[in-house]
Amino acid sequence: MSNPVITHQPGAGSYGTNVQTGDWSSGLCSCCSDLLVCALGFFCPFALGCYTASKYGENPCLGCIPGGLTAMRTHMRLTYGIQGTICNDALMTTFCGLCDVCRMAREIRIRNGEA
Repeated sequence: MSNPVITHQPGAGSYGTNVQTGDWSSGLCSCCSDLLVCALGFFCPFALGCYTASKYGENPCLGCIPGGLTAMRTHMRLTYGIQGTICNDALMTTFCGLCDVCRMAREIRIRNGEA
């Protein structure tokens, strides 16, 4: 019995099906562009984190655990082809957490055609 011969290694796969290169669909401080997200983020930021994780297809608890938003932001960037680094993801969620979770929620709503 002969074994098949592998002639080349598989290439690196891409993340997601909606891969684009570039930037976020909205700016960090564009909260007023989606009033639902802005209001939810202002009055109950943990609920917005859970909403965002759920809409992204993750367990809603991911928005409430330490490091969860950073992990989700990194995965979202890779899925959508948004430029950035893991270090930048950690800094943004640490120092601009509320604005950044609002931006992630807007990104999901824009890409799902809800906004």
